[in-house]
Amino acid sequence: MSNLVQQAPVSITTTAVPHGLGTCVPRQYVHKAALAEVLLTGWERVADDTFAIGAQWPRTHSFYTPVDGHYDPLLFAETVRQAIPLLSHLAYDTPFGHHLIWDHFRYELHPAATAVAATPAELELRIACSDVKRRQGRLSALVMDVTALRDGAPLGTARARFTSHAPAVYRRLRGEYGDPSVVSRAVPLAPPLAPGRVGRDRFHDVVLSPTDADGLWQLRVDPSHPVLFDHPVDHAPGMLLLEAARQAALAATGPDHGAVLGLTSVFSQYVEFDSPCWIEATVLTEEDGSLTRTRVTARQNDREAFSAVVVSTPGRAGV
Repeated sequence: MSNLVQQAPVSITTTAVPHGLGTCVPRQYVHKAALAEVLLTGWERVADDTFAIGAQWPRTHSFYTPVDGHYDPLLFAETVRQAIPLLSHLAYDTPFGHHLIWDHFRYELHPAATAVAATPAELELRIACSDVKRRQGRLSALVMDVTALRDGAPLGTARARFTSHAPAVYRRLRGEYGDPSVVSRAVPLAPPLAPGRVGRDRFHDVVLSPTDADGLWQLRVDPSHPVLFDHPVDHAPGMLLLEAARQAALAATGPDHGAVLGLTSVFSQYVEFDSPCWIEATVLTEEDGSLTRTRVTARQNDREAFSAVVVSTPGRAGV
Protein backbone atom coordinates (compact mmCIF):
# COMPACT_ATOMS: atom_id res chain seq x y z
CA MET A 1 0.00 0.00 0.00
CA SER A 2 1.15 3.55 -0.61
CA ASN A 3 3.07 5.22 2.19
CA LEU A 4 2.83 8.74 3.62
CA VAL A 5 5.69 11.16 4.12
CA GLN A 6 5.82 12.22 7.76
CA GLN A 7 3.70 15.29 8.49
CA ALA A 8 2.46 17.19 11.49
CA PRO A 9 -0.80 15.83 12.94
CA VAL A 10 -4.05 17.47 11.86
CA SER A 11 -6.98 17.97 14.19
CA ILE A 12 -10.05 15.81 13.47
CA THR A 13 -13.31 15.05 15.20
CA THR A 14 -13.50 11.78 17.10
CA THR A 15 -17.16 11.23 16.27
CA ALA A 16 -18.65 10.22 12.96
CA VAL A 17 -19.56 13.09 10.64
CA PRO A 18 -23.29 12.87 9.83
CA HIS A 19 -24.01 11.86 6.26
CA GLY A 20 -25.01 14.59 3.88
CA LEU A 21 -22.80 17.42 5.18
CA GLY A 22 -20.32 17.08 2.31
CA THR A 23 -17.29 17.10 4.61
CA CYS A 24 -14.31 14.76 4.50
CA VAL A 25 -11.55 13.75 6.88
CA PRO A 26 -8.15 15.48 6.48
CA ARG A 27 -6.31 13.92 3.55
CA GLN A 28 -3.20 13.14 5.65
CA TYR A 29 -5.16 10.53 7.59
CA VAL A 30 -6.04 8.53 4.47
CA HIS A 31 -2.61 8.97 2.82
CA LYS A 32 -3.84 11.10 -0.06
CA ALA A 33 -2.38 14.31 -1.45
CA ALA A 34 -5.45 15.38 -3.42
CA LEU A 35 -8.49 16.48 -1.44
CA ALA A 36 -10.73 15.32 -4.27
CA GLU A 37 -9.62 11.71 -3.69
CA VAL A 38 -10.72 11.57 -0.04
CA LEU A 39 -13.80 9.36 0.34
CA LEU A 40 -14.17 9.13 4.13
CA THR A 41 -16.33 11.63 6.03
CA GLY A 42 -15.75 10.72 9.69
CA TRP A 43 -15.39 7.98 12.26
CA GLU A 44 -16.32 6.90 15.77
CA ARG A 45 -15.27 4.17 18.17
CA VAL A 46 -18.22 1.89 18.91
CA ALA A 47 -16.41 -0.45 21.33
CA ASP A 48 -12.91 -1.79 21.89
CA ASP A 49 -11.51 -2.55 18.42
CA THR A 50 -14.90 -1.82 16.79
CA PHE A 51 -15.54 1.30 14.71
CA ALA A 52 -17.99 3.02 12.38
CA ILE A 53 -16.68 5.08 9.47
CA GLY A 54 -18.74 7.29 7.17
CA ALA A 55 -17.96 7.60 3.47
CA GLN A 56 -19.42 9.23 0.40
CA TRP A 57 -19.04 8.17 -3.23
CA PRO A 58 -19.37 10.85 -5.90
CA ARG A 59 -21.71 10.12 -8.79
CA THR A 60 -18.69 9.97 -11.07
CA HIS A 61 -14.92 9.75 -10.68
CA SER A 62 -11.97 10.57 -12.92
CA PHE A 63 -10.57 7.02 -12.69
CA TYR A 64 -13.07 4.76 -10.89
CA THR A 65 -15.66 5.50 -13.52
CA PRO A 66 -19.21 4.08 -13.31
CA VAL A 67 -20.10 1.52 -15.98
CA ASP A 68 -23.66 0.91 -17.18
CA GLY A 69 -24.99 3.01 -14.31
CA HIS A 70 -23.13 1.12 -11.56
CA TYR A 71 -20.22 2.20 -9.38
CA ASP A 72 -16.76 0.82 -10.12
CA PRO A 73 -16.18 -2.03 -7.63
CA LEU A 74 -12.62 -0.87 -6.98
CA LEU A 75 -14.05 2.32 -5.50
CA PHE A 76 -15.08 0.06 -2.62
CA ALA A 77 -11.55 -1.32 -2.39
CA GLU A 78 -10.16 2.22 -2.25
CA THR A 79 -12.68 3.14 0.46
CA VAL A 80 -11.50 0.24 2.61
CA ARG A 81 -7.87 1.13 1.86
CA GLN A 82 -8.47 4.64 3.20
CA ALA A 83 -9.92 3.20 6.41
CA ILE A 84 -6.61 1.43 7.12
CA PRO A 85 -4.48 4.55 7.70
CA LEU A 86 -7.39 6.43 9.29
CA LEU A 87 -7.81 3.87 12.06
CA SER A 88 -4.07 3.23 12.31
CA HIS A 89 -3.38 6.88 13.11
CA LEU A 90 -6.46 7.84 15.09
CA ALA A 91 -7.51 4.64 16.86
CA TYR A 92 -4.16 2.86 17.24
CA ASP A 93 -1.80 5.84 17.64
CA THR A 94 0.43 5.02 14.68
CA PRO A 95 2.69 8.05 14.04
CA PHE A 96 2.91 9.73 10.67
CA GLY A 97 5.89 8.41 8.74
CA HIS A 98 5.19 4.76 9.60
CA HIS A 99 4.67 2.57 6.54
CA LEU A 100 1.44 0.57 6.20
CA ILE A 101 1.70 -2.43 3.88
CA TRP A 102 -1.04 -4.75 2.66
CA ASP A 103 -0.62 -8.46 3.35
CA HIS A 104 -4.00 -9.94 2.38
CA PHE A 105 -7.11 -8.24 1.03
CA ARG A 106 -10.48 -9.46 -0.18
CA TYR A 107 -13.88 -7.98 -0.88
CA GLU A 108 -17.33 -9.02 -2.09
CA LEU A 109 -20.08 -6.70 -3.35
CA HIS A 110 -23.85 -6.95 -3.77
CA PRO A 111 -24.23 -5.72 -7.37
CA ALA A 112 -27.78 -4.41 -6.92
CA ALA A 113 -26.52 -1.99 -4.25
CA THR A 114 -23.94 -0.39 -6.57
CA ALA A 115 -26.37 1.48 -8.85
CA VAL A 116 -25.58 5.19 -9.24
CA ALA A 117 -28.48 7.32 -7.99
CA ALA A 118 -29.45 10.97 -8.36
CA THR A 119 -27.30 11.93 -5.36
CA PRO A 120 -23.89 10.72 -4.09
CA ALA A 121 -23.92 7.38 -2.29
CA GLU A 122 -23.76 7.58 1.51
CA LEU A 123 -21.91 4.67 3.11
CA GLU A 124 -21.26 3.36 6.58
CA LEU A 125 -18.38 0.96 7.20
CA ARG A 126 -18.75 -1.16 10.31
CA ILE A 127 -15.27 -2.40 11.15
CA ALA A 128 -14.15 -5.02 13.66
CA CYS A 129 -10.39 -5.20 14.23
CA SER A 130 -8.68 -8.35 15.47
CA ASP A 131 -5.29 -10.04 15.73
CA VAL A 132 -3.83 -6.72 16.85
CA LYS A 133 -0.07 -7.00 17.23
CA ARG A 134 2.34 -4.46 18.67
CA ARG A 135 6.11 -4.08 18.64
CA GLN A 136 7.73 -1.89 21.27
CA GLY A 137 4.33 -0.41 22.09
CA ARG A 138 3.48 0.48 18.47
CA LEU A 139 1.01 -1.20 16.14
CA SER A 140 2.78 -3.74 13.92
CA ALA A 141 -0.11 -5.72 12.36
CA LEU A 142 -3.89 -5.75 12.28
CA VAL A 143 -6.85 -7.53 10.64
CA MET A 144 -9.94 -5.51 9.69
CA ASP A 145 -13.30 -7.12 8.94
CA VAL A 146 -15.59 -4.67 7.18
CA THR A 147 -19.34 -4.70 6.63
CA ALA A 148 -20.48 -1.87 4.36
CA LEU A 149 -23.97 -0.41 4.26
CA ARG A 150 -25.42 2.04 1.75
CA ASP A 151 -28.31 4.01 3.15
CA GLY A 152 -28.73 1.21 5.70
CA ALA A 153 -28.83 -1.62 3.13
CA PRO A 154 -26.02 -4.19 2.67
CA LEU A 155 -23.41 -3.12 0.11
CA GLY A 156 -20.53 -5.54 0.62
CA THR A 157 -17.92 -7.00 2.92
CA ALA A 158 -14.13 -6.89 3.02
CA ARG A 159 -11.22 -8.23 5.02
CA ALA A 160 -7.75 -6.69 5.10
CA ARG A 161 -4.59 -7.67 6.93
CA PHE A 162 -1.75 -5.18 6.95
CA THR A 163 1.53 -4.57 8.71
CA SER A 164 2.98 -1.33 10.05
CA HIS A 165 6.70 -0.52 10.06
CA ALA A 166 8.55 2.27 11.81
CA PRO A 167 10.81 4.31 9.48
CA ALA A 168 14.02 2.68 10.78
CA VAL A 169 12.58 -0.82 10.35
CA TYR A 170 11.30 0.03 6.89
CA ARG A 171 14.73 1.33 5.83
CA ARG A 172 16.29 -1.96 6.91
CA LEU A 173 13.67 -3.94 5.00
CA ARG A 174 13.91 -1.91 1.81
CA GLY A 175 17.57 -0.97 1.66
CA GLU A 176 18.39 0.99 -1.50
CA TYR A 177 14.75 0.68 -2.64
CA GLY A 178 13.30 2.53 0.35
CA ASP A 179 13.22 6.02 -1.15
CA PRO A 180 10.65 7.37 -3.64
CA SER A 181 13.53 8.63 -5.81
CA VAL A 182 13.89 5.04 -7.10
CA VAL A 183 11.04 5.86 -9.48
CA SER A 184 13.68 7.54 -11.65
CA ARG A 185 14.95 4.01 -12.43
CA ALA A 186 11.58 2.82 -13.69
CA VAL A 187 11.54 0.66 -16.81
CA PRO A 188 10.34 2.52 -19.93
CA LEU A 189 6.57 2.72 -20.18
CA ALA A 190 5.39 0.15 -22.74
CA PRO A 191 2.41 0.75 -25.08
CA PRO A 192 -0.98 -0.07 -23.51
CA LEU A 193 -3.56 -2.60 -24.52
CA ALA A 194 -6.60 -1.22 -26.31
CA PRO A 195 -8.77 0.31 -23.55
CA GLY A 196 -11.88 -1.59 -24.61
CA ARG A 197 -10.19 -4.92 -23.87
CA VAL A 198 -9.84 -4.08 -20.18
CA GLY A 199 -13.06 -2.15 -19.56
CA ARG A 200 -11.50 1.29 -19.96
CA ASP A 201 -12.16 4.15 -22.34
CA ARG A 202 -8.80 5.99 -22.10
CA PHE A 203 -5.32 4.72 -22.89
CA HIS A 204 -3.96 6.64 -19.89
CA ASP A 205 -5.95 4.39 -17.52
CA VAL A 206 -4.73 1.08 -18.98
CA VAL A 207 -2.17 -0.64 -16.72
CA LEU A 208 -1.30 -3.60 -19.00
CA SER A 209 0.90 -3.84 -22.08
CA PRO A 210 0.59 -6.65 -24.65
CA THR A 211 3.09 -9.49 -25.09
CA ASP A 212 3.40 -12.30 -27.64
CA ALA A 213 1.90 -14.82 -25.20
CA ASP A 214 -1.80 -15.39 -24.55
CA GLY A 215 -2.91 -14.39 -21.08
CA LEU A 216 0.35 -12.61 -20.29
CA TRP A 217 0.94 -8.86 -20.08
CA GLN A 218 3.53 -6.45 -18.75
CA LEU A 219 2.49 -4.18 -15.90
CA ARG A 220 2.48 -0.51 -16.93
CA VAL A 221 3.84 1.55 -14.05
CA ASP A 222 3.07 5.18 -14.88
CA PRO A 223 4.12 7.52 -12.03
CA SER A 224 2.37 10.41 -13.80
CA HIS A 225 -1.08 8.87 -13.22
CA PRO A 226 -2.85 11.33 -10.90
CA VAL A 227 -4.94 8.73 -9.02
CA LEU A 228 -2.83 5.57 -8.87
CA PHE A 229 0.23 7.71 -8.04
CA ASP A 230 -1.41 10.41 -5.98
CA HIS A 231 1.86 11.01 -4.07
CA PRO A 232 5.47 9.74 -4.27
CA VAL A 233 6.02 6.09 -3.32
CA ASP A 234 8.97 3.69 -3.50
CA HIS A 235 7.16 0.69 -5.02
CA ALA A 236 4.12 -0.12 -7.13
CA PRO A 237 1.04 0.78 -5.03
CA GLY A 238 -1.39 -1.91 -3.93
CA MET A 239 -4.28 -0.26 -5.79
CA LEU A 240 -2.27 -0.47 -9.01
CA LEU A 241 -1.94 -4.23 -8.53
CA LEU A 242 -5.66 -4.59 -7.81
CA GLU A 243 -6.40 -2.62 -10.97
CA ALA A 244 -4.01 -4.85 -12.92
CA ALA A 245 -5.82 -7.92 -11.58
CA ARG A 246 -9.18 -6.51 -12.64
CA GLN A 247 -7.96 -5.54 -16.12
CA ALA A 248 -6.23 -8.89 -16.64
CA ALA A 249 -9.40 -10.77 -15.64
CA LEU A 250 -11.48 -8.72 -18.09
CA ALA A 251 -8.95 -9.21 -20.88
CA ALA A 252 -8.86 -12.97 -20.23
CA THR A 253 -12.65 -13.47 -20.15
CA GLY A 254 -13.38 -11.73 -23.45
CA PRO A 255 -14.96 -8.56 -24.80
CA ASP A 256 -18.40 -8.91 -23.16
CA HIS A 257 -17.20 -7.62 -19.80
CA GLY A 258 -19.14 -8.57 -16.70
CA ALA A 259 -19.27 -6.98 -13.27
CA VAL A 260 -16.30 -7.68 -10.99
CA LEU A 261 -18.13 -8.67 -7.81
CA GLY A 262 -15.08 -9.38 -5.70
CA LEU A 263 -11.55 -10.62 -5.38
CA THR A 264 -9.21 -12.31 -2.94
CA SER A 265 -5.59 -11.16 -3.08
CA VAL A 266 -2.23 -11.84 -1.45
CA PHE A 267 0.69 -9.40 -1.50
CA SER A 268 3.87 -11.49 -1.27
CA GLN A 269 6.61 -8.94 -1.97
CA TYR A 270 7.10 -5.39 -3.18
CA VAL A 271 6.85 -4.74 -6.92
CA GLU A 272 9.85 -2.57 -7.76
CA PHE A 273 10.15 0.08 -10.44
CA ASP A 274 13.44 -0.99 -12.03
CA SER A 275 12.52 -4.35 -13.60
CA PRO A 276 9.52 -5.61 -15.61
CA CYS A 277 6.57 -7.14 -13.79
CA TRP A 278 4.54 -9.75 -15.67
CA ILE A 279 0.80 -10.20 -15.15
CA GLU A 280 -0.68 -13.59 -16.03
CA ALA A 281 -4.35 -14.58 -16.01
CA THR A 282 -5.97 -18.01 -16.14
CA VAL A 283 -9.76 -18.44 -16.28
CA LEU A 284 -10.83 -21.12 -13.82
CA THR A 285 -13.65 -23.60 -14.45
CA GLU A 286 -17.03 -22.80 -12.89
CA GLU A 287 -19.58 -25.51 -12.17
CA ASP A 288 -22.80 -23.52 -12.63
CA GLY A 289 -21.60 -20.93 -15.16
CA SER A 290 -23.15 -18.02 -13.26
CA LEU A 291 -19.81 -16.59 -12.15
CA THR A 292 -16.34 -16.54 -13.66
CA ARG A 293 -13.24 -16.90 -11.50
CA THR A 294 -9.92 -15.79 -12.91
CA ARG A 295 -6.59 -16.35 -11.21
CA VAL A 296 -4.15 -13.50 -11.74
CA THR A 297 -0.50 -13.46 -10.70
CA ALA A 298 2.20 -10.80 -10.82
CA ARG A 299 5.78 -12.04 -11.19
CA GLN A 300 8.96 -10.01 -11.05
CA ASN A 301 12.49 -11.38 -11.32
CA ASP A 302 11.05 -14.92 -11.47
CA ARG A 303 9.28 -14.54 -8.12
CA GLU A 304 5.56 -14.22 -7.43
CA ALA A 305 4.89 -10.81 -5.93
CA PHE A 306 1.09 -10.75 -5.94
CA SER A 307 -1.81 -13.08 -6.67
CA ALA A 308 -5.56 -12.71 -6.83
CA VAL A 309 -8.71 -14.60 -7.72
CA VAL A 310 -11.14 -12.23 -9.42
CA VAL A 311 -14.87 -13.09 -9.41
CA SER A 312 -17.01 -11.61 -12.18
CA THR A 313 -20.36 -12.11 -13.87
CA PRO A 314 -20.42 -13.28 -17.50
CA GLY A 315 -22.59 -10.43 -18.80
CA ARG A 316 -22.38 -6.67 -18.95
CA ALA A 317 -21.50 -4.76 -15.76
CA GLY A 318 -24.50 -4.32 -13.52
CA VAL A 319 -26.53 -7.08 -15.23
